[in-house]
Amino acid sequence: MKFKRPIRIALIGATGSIGSSVLDICSKFPEHFKISALTACSNEKKLIEIAKKFKVKKLCLTNPITESFNLPEYDCMVGVESLSEIVSDNDVDHVVFASSGVSAIKALQIALKNNKDVSLANKESLVVAGPWVMPLIKRPNQLRPIDSEHNAIWQCLRSDPHSEIEKIYLTASGGPFRDYSIQQMEKVTPKQALNHPVWKMGAKVTIDSASLMNKGIECIEAMQLFNLSVDKVDALIHPKSQVHGMVLFNDGTMKMLMSQADMRIPTASALAWPERLNLLNKNFELIPLSEYDLNFKEIDKKLFPCFQLALDAGAAGGAYPALLVGADESVVNGFLKGQIPFIAIPKIIESVFSKWQGSIPSTLEDAIALVDEGKRIACTLIQNWRNNN
Repeated sequence: MKFKRPIRIALIGATGSIGSSVLDICSKFPEHFKISALTACSNEKKLIEIAKKFKVKKLCLTNPITESFNLPEYDCMVGVESLSEIVSDNDVDHVVFASSGVSAIKALQIALKNNKDVSLANKESLVVAGPWVMPLIKRPNQLRPIDSEHNAIWQCLRSDPHSEIEKIYLTASGGPFRDYSIQQMEKVTPKQALNHPVWKMGAKVTIDSASLMNKGIECIEAMQLFNLSVDKVDALIHPKSQVHGMVLFNDGTMKMLMSQADMRIPTASALAWPERLNLLNKNFELIPLSEYDLNFKEIDKKLFPCFQLALDAGAAGGAYPALLVGADESVVNGFLKGQIPFIAIPKIIESVFSKWQGSIPSTLEDAIALVDEGKRIACTLIQNWRNNN
């Protein structure tokens, strides 16, 4: 390895699943990585446990449950505003954004402006705020995607100009309902939707995976990340989740990235770039070539209308990606609470789009406000659904 000294990392969203992957890589390669700061939303207990293990003194809770987060042995901060101070700290080389939602977008902007390396596992940052984030990148590969699909495309493009891209393909396992009929989809329960066949994730993203909304949102993210139009971005169902992304070039050749379905692999590539960490030496599982399955099929957009809705929002641009993010949060919450059926998710989001009468956002603040507007309109429509069904 060519690391001159341990890379000092600020981890935004330390207590989630992506945060766990980051921490595992850092624990396996302590000579290369040092955690300098940790943040979480409200899970104080877990944050302190992580801080003790990694000997971290700078901590932040963006939404603490109580006002007593002031421990003498730590440098404690509270509130979303504190993230900006953390990411601009001279003791931080690399910032990992592993939290969900839009609250860390301004901190992401500041990290890029301060020339920090950034690893990103936050879809909303680019879907909602891509026009205000991407122009702040100062150099190639300063912003590195961690989500397995975008990371795969990023790695496939390590040495190729984007002008030669004909099309990129993200992959989707298809979730638990890939072989369902439309009639079966009408009876889906939250318990069934939360039973993802491959990945272990939080409830929100698991439901989005079941509806394939997540794949549509990831397509919008890919449009921003790789500066591609909607006609150059697509997704395919790949049940084995061994191929994470593919790039078709204009000469007819294709690159694909294959690996075990383990989020620590893309995480390691982003943290260590341009080097590769010897994960196989750390007992990571290697799939024998004979066991790779290269079966793919197109997404049935009648069975998964959320995927097409997201593509339409990405193609339309303007207010629609932000409205989509907000509306989706409300309808998924409504489904999990039993307020609406699974098949109502795309119907209500489509109604949110049709009811929107506002203007195109001209600032980041406008775009973030549209997320809340999408939530509000969707909540009203959920109540209407309950009253009429």
